[in-house]
Amino acid sequence: MTHQVFNQVPPLVGHDLADDPALLDGLEREGAGWAADEVHELGRLAGTPQAQDWGRLANEHPPVLRSHDRYGNRVDEVEFHPAWHELMRTAVGHGLHAAPWAQAREGVHVARAAKFYVWRVDAGHGCPISMTYAAVPALRQSPELAERYEPLLTATSYDFGLRAPLGKSGLLAGMSMTEKQGGSDVRANTTGALPEPDGSYRLTGHKWFTSAPMCDVFLTLAQAPGGLTCFLVPRVLPDGSLNPLRLMRLKDKLGNRSNASAEVEYDGAVAWRVGDEGRGVRTIIEMVNMTRLDCVIGAASGMRQGLVEAVHHASHRKAFGRYLVDQPLMRNVLADLAVESEAATVLMTRLAGAADRSVRGDETESAFKRLALAVGKYWVCKRWPPHAAEALECLGGNGYVEESGMPRLFRESPLNSIWEGSGNVATLDVLRAMVKEPQTMEAFLTEVGLASGADARLDAAVREVTESLADVATIELRARRVVERLALVLQGSLLVRHGHPAVADAFCASRLGGDWGHAYGTLPPGLDLNTLIERATPKIS
Repeated sequence: MTHQVFNQVPPLVGHDLADDPALLDGLEREGAGWAADEVHELGRLAGTPQAQDWGRLANEHPPVLRSHDRYGNRVDEVEFHPAWHELMRTAVGHGLHAAPWAQAREGVHVARAAKFYVWRVDAGHGCPISMTYAAVPALRQSPELAERYEPLLTATSYDFGLRAPLGKSGLLAGMSMTEKQGGSDVRANTTGALPEPDGSYRLTGHKWFTSAPMCDVFLTLAQAPGGLTCFLVPRVLPDGSLNPLRLMRLKDKLGNRSNASAEVEYDGAVAWRVGDEGRGVRTIIEMVNMTRLDCVIGAASGMRQGLVEAVHHASHRKAFGRYLVDQPLMRNVLADLAVESEAATVLMTRLAGAADRSVRGDETESAFKRLALAVGKYWVCKRWPPHAAEALECLGGNGYVEESGMPRLFRESPLNSIWEGSGNVATLDVLRAMVKEPQTMEAFLTEVGLASGADARLDAAVREVTESLADVATIELRARRVVERLALVLQGSLLVRHGHPAVADAFCASRLGGDWGHAYGTLPPGLDLNTLIERATPKIS
């Protein structure tokens, strides 16, 4: 034997991922405290070695396109590793997909957000889960279709395979909007939709980026005679024959590798209209808003994962005679990562609460959600990549090695900022809401104002951002800076009112008080770093 192995960090397993003070406080505050046991159950499962292996294996063995069977027949199927199916079965079984839409209980969408947040063993399978969740409100634009498909979309049965949708025990839904020439500009789409005598349509065209092409049905945008329209497109027709959706190839992506994303040819595919002709954007926006919420949840979850991994490593690794966690500069880095993570989580739970109350008809919450969701989607998703990079660096060279899991986390981090509208799209959407729906800005400022007088640094930041809105001539040029400040004052207000005092103080001192460096680990002296780090230390059983 050439050496003894020591000073290595034990595996981070055997802990409850729901053991997260900011999450649990938000769950209670937003009306879903009744779901705490369910959230803990899933959090404990996520911390098991078995679940961690599912995530690893699903990414090490990515999906494979099987365009034809052995006899030359076109099948357009995607083959997954068994670990993927375990991830999906767990997520669907715990209602992370569309299950909340079938329940009337207050806070059910908040409970679902919390479970989506703690089940972070793999980001890729969250894509079909998220799209299925978001499909229901869009599908309700056509009550007849909703009546037939919604019970199967909300069912907690994972029923994978190419069969007629209405004969399955549960369904997954995707969306297919992006085309080569348009990207986010879906009005530039050229896929055509021709009406048939029986009320159906035939779709012909190409979709450049369709995530989760193995879903059972898709909400698709195409140009009908009356303009851009939303359609429901099944992969398998009622008679059991395959709808002509040709999977041309799978995308070779930076991250999210466990999930398939495909280029798809629609070769006269049968579809049914969702909503009126020419109202496709208005119809699909219901889906986009819900998937934007999941972008925020996913980014907040990823930050928490990176933070916990970094704190765990620093608590068990020694350098220069002391544990890393006991060294002042590392403590500053970890505490700064904790502030960012908790700010993201408190905003995520507030947005989930707004979504839940909006579904129940609260117009004020709907107005707040309209603006705050776009603001939060921009900022929280933008903050995740540098957060993931810093958390990885806390592990040093070990963090750069695939076995640590940190490279996979890092590769996932840019996705949520791109998905459902990149940074510029999100910020311009904020400006659009300010102009066309002024009640949204009123609701936003009312929410922020609930903390008025509680912290002078927050009050000054609110005055600054309010004054910056007056310069309309340059506001589009300054849009990112404006939205960043809106996000920070909203997070500051939430933390001052609901967060731990040590977290709120550190946030206001750094993010709002003008003493914030350009990298993590630049918190000013005098803050309670101990509390910040303790709140992120995993308890391993």
